[in-house]
Amino acid sequence: MVQNVLMSKSSLLLLLATISGVLLGRDDSSAWPDLSSTEAQTYRPVLRPSESIPPIGTYMQRNLAGQPCIKATLGVEFIVVEKKRSWYFSVDPARVTTSGFCSKDLALLSLMLPHNSTSLQFIFRKENESFHVDELKAHLSPQPICEKCANKTYAGLLAHQKLFVAADGRSFKCTSESLLLTSPELKVKLVPLQMQAFSVARGAYGQEVECWADYNKRVIPIVMGAVVVGLVLIAALTFFFVRDRRTQEYERL
Repeated sequence: MVQNVLMSKSSLLLLLATISGVLLGRDDSSAWPDLSSTEAQTYRPVLRPSESIPPIGTYMQRNLAGQPCIKATLGVEFIVVEKKRSWYFSVDPARVTTSGFCSKDLALLSLMLPHNSTSLQFIFRKENESFHVDELKAHLSPQPICEKCANKTYAGLLAHQKLFVAADGRSFKCTSESLLLTSPELKVKLVPLQMQAFSVARGAYGQEVECWADYNKRVIPIVMGAVVVGLVLIAALTFFFVRDRRTQEYERL
């Protein structure tokens, strides 16, 4: 038994010596975690000097019963104004994490990018059989726009608003650009946009409510066309009237 104990101790010492030799033979950078590489992996949005078409994502929030209560389809672009110059960042839907809640007359949809570098929150309110976005919060922590520039965070808020109004069970839709000024330094562009809150039957959008910008784009060309046709008809009738009158005068002579 004593011999077995001595053999166990010898094996343990040999194992410790082997591990120590391996660690001593390694470079320090491989033996310990590289904190700098870990920090480098932290996601930070990159601002661009020119605009781009933001990719479109569809986001869903469910209530405690597991039923869809918010659905939103939109492309998001942040616009930063720094020293009278505009910088742009388009949100990639593949990186977005959603969260929120739904109650009887209040709901929240939050879109967030990794490491809380970017977030966009919609607070919905239900009133008189219709819903609207009552509050919008925006937050952006991008990489510095130049090598020696300091890190800066941009935040904005629109509170007590009546944005994107639609009747209960219907969806608000706008294919035109929706540009929201949340602060002097931060704008949020949503294009296109469709959203519905509180009542989202089977997770599908209800009948669409058209925004004014889309309505004007659709109606104004029709009105202008009708005006042009009317002017042409008036000109034609005037021409024929004058010609017939002159013809009658010539016949009298």
